[in-house]
Amino acid sequence: MNDFARSIRAAASLIGETDPELLDIVALSVRVSLTASIVALAIGAPVGAWLAIARFPGRQVLIVFANALLGLPPVVVGLGLYLFLSRSGPLGTAGLLFTPTAMVIAQTLLGAPIVVALVHRSSTLLWAEYRDLARTDGLSVLRSVALLFALGRPSLLTAFLAAFGRAIAEVGAIIIVGGNIHGFTRTMTTAIVLETSKGDLPLALGLGLILLMLSVAVSTVALLVVGCAEEK
Repeated sequence: MNDFARSIRAAASLIGETDPELLDIVALSVRVSLTASIVALAIGAPVGAWLAIARFPGRQVLIVFANALLGLPPVVVGLGLYLFLSRSGPLGTAGLLFTPTAMVIAQTLLGAPIVVALVHRSSTLLWAEYRDLARTDGLSVLRSVALLFALGRPSLLTAFLAAFGRAIAEVGAIIIVGGNIHGFTRTMTTAIVLETSKGDLPLALGLGLILLMLSVAVSTVALLVVGCAEEK
């Protein structure tokens, strides 16, 4: 118990003194996760809205597949991406393995299905309400998607925050493709794993507290957005 209390005090001291190593790890984590979440939103939101509007053979299969990807194991994503980016892989010449870019790609692959599922769900409800109006005005598919985006801005923000929450807490995929290289690809989650295995509990706890605060903040914002949208 005394060791735990000392570790907590040391972790709080690291946060209070803005330890440079801790700040670098946090900054990289936020930068990678934000980038991945933005890319996931840019890819997943149009797909989700399009699936709500379009009618074609196999549409339901795509919807089921997109929702099934929500349970995609991160380590499987990391392994598959590692094989693609390794020297013998199709993208090996790009030299992306063990870089922040590879980590962004991995987190994007995990976040995009979340965006697709959430945007599709909200867009389906909106399309059921405004479909006749859109058809009367002769809107194209592209303009119909834009209409759904305009009407469903809170759901887009919720989808983005959900993707960010998944990305910032992810460890399995990014430790495989990032390598957890000190000062280059070490994020909060991978550093927590490493420092815990080394017995450096203060740094691990400090990062854990910051990660917890970020997760709570993201969840709070998402709940507030949903609550405001429901009130309107």
